[in-house]
Amino acid sequence: MKYNPVELILKKRDGHILSAEEIQFFINSYLKGDIPEYQMSTMLMCFYFQGAMPPEISALTQSYIDSGKRIDFDPSLPIADKHSTGGVGDKLSLMLAPIAAALGLYVPMISGRGLGHTGGTLDKLEAIPGFNTQYSMEDFKALVLKHGYALVGQSSAMVPADKRIYALRDVTATVESPALITASIMSKKIAEGARYLVIDLKIGSGAFMPNIRRARELAEHLKSTGESFGQKVSIVLSNMNSPLGEAIGNAVETIEAIEYLKGHYLPDTYEITTALVAEMLMMAGKARNFAEAEKMIKQVLTDGSALAKFAEIIAAQGGNPKVCEDYSLFDKAKYEIPVIAKTKGYVHQIDSRAIGYALIRIKAGRMQTSDTLDYSAGALLKPKIGDYVDSGSRIGTVLSNDEDKGKEVAELIRNAYSLIPEQIDKEKLIYDILR
Repeated sequence: MKYNPVELILKKRDGHILSAEEIQFFINSYLKGDIPEYQMSTMLMCFYFQGAMPPEISALTQSYIDSGKRIDFDPSLPIADKHSTGGVGDKLSLMLAPIAAALGLYVPMISGRGLGHTGGTLDKLEAIPGFNTQYSMEDFKALVLKHGYALVGQSSAMVPADKRIYALRDVTATVESPALITASIMSKKIAEGARYLVIDLKIGSGAFMPNIRRARELAEHLKSTGESFGQKVSIVLSNMNSPLGEAIGNAVETIEAIEYLKGHYLPDTYEITTALVAEMLMMAGKARNFAEAEKMIKQVLTDGSALAKFAEIIAAQGGNPKVCEDYSLFDKAKYEIPVIAKTKGYVHQIDSRAIGYALIRIKAGRMQTSDTLDYSAGALLKPKIGDYVDSGSRIGTVLSNDEDKGKEVAELIRNAYSLIPEQIDKEKLIYDILR
């Protein structure tokens, strides 16, 4: 071996900076089986406690990219994408991608599945009968070039290092490392060919980031790493203290997204989706400022071209585009169980994470990747922080095929809402945009 793995672990443990060559050696040796999992796990823990300097994160990202294939698009094309750090009720990709494509951007969107309290874009798409999310990298690229975008799962040929190392992070309590998060996110977004990237970095009770301080630290890593690879990166710090929109669950979120594309907006999903698409348009030179971008976005929603783009990709990826007009084609839950407030007051806090976990009980989400989903299960919840709720009024509805479990979930959701007598201000949806 060119390097002694123990010496590299010792170097990182003691807070010294690893060279790009040392990092590349360590990752490659692990992938080849020359470095065992216990040493890789130890190195991950060193990164967790010691952090990493920007050159180390860039080198780690490069190692991930070099472990597999990457997609190269014609440099003249405006290739843009969005990444979300995950939340409850986050169906924004389903609206954002067709809007962006209708406005002339090319969006190679590689998404994931839901796990824990957060939902996954692929699961929502697969609630559409026949929709296929698994494509080779070549076919994925062809879809993007033909339709302006595609919504797929990650190919096993793309950044395989990330998949193997993430599995280790998951069982070694190193998932939250900003350096490791950055390499995981950015390697995929660079390998897919995106030149302009907007990141929806969510903060709050339904997000992995608990506060703005930690979010800003991660944001700086994401931005500097993307820029070191020639990407333009914009980061939107958004509020995840309340579930996004009203629908939580796979079929109901997809229906809510379709309604959005028909021009039936909800205030929170409109504000954040518009901000994200506007950043993509401005980075790509399609709009000079936010006002111009918003006008363009409203136009494709009003004239139906964004909805047509969504129907187009549904058909192209094997789904039934008639779902855009006939919601009965989606699976429908047998029971609709009301969530009733037992007290009155203003919504002070919402434990969005608890809501996400509660819905796993009726298979609207999963705890393990092997868990099966019930696409029809979920909830419809209206109140946001700052809203007034009367005693005996309906907070929302649980949709379930198991009545007893549905009632349990309704109780858990009711308990996730904290009410106080004093009126409070509604919270900002967007804390900051880092350009």
